[in-house]
Amino acid sequence: MSIRNTIIETFHQVLNQTDSELLVPELHDDVQLLQSGLDSLGFAILVASLDEKLGFDPFTMMEEPLYPSTFSEFVGIYERMSPNK
Repeated sequence: MSIRNTIIETFHQVLNQTDSELLVPELHDDVQLLQSGLDSLGFAILVASLDEKLGFDPFTMMEEPLYPSTFSEFVGIYERMSPNK
C-alpha cells in the first residue's frame, strides 16, 4: 500500500477512534488540515499510528520543524522522509 493510501486509511481510523467526523466531502490535496475534522489530539494519534504502521515519524527526523497546513503537504512530508524511498 502506498504511503498516501496508508495515511488516508489511518486518517479515517483516527476519525472513528476519536468520534470525530470528516468536515470535507473527501480528503484531497487542498484540504486544510485544521478544517479536516481532527483536532490536535487527533493529529497526535494519527502521527503515532502512522509511526506504528510505516515504521518512522518524519516529524522527529526533521532538523527544522515544519508544520503542514494542507493534506498534500502532510503526505509530502511522509513521502520525502520515508527511509524506504
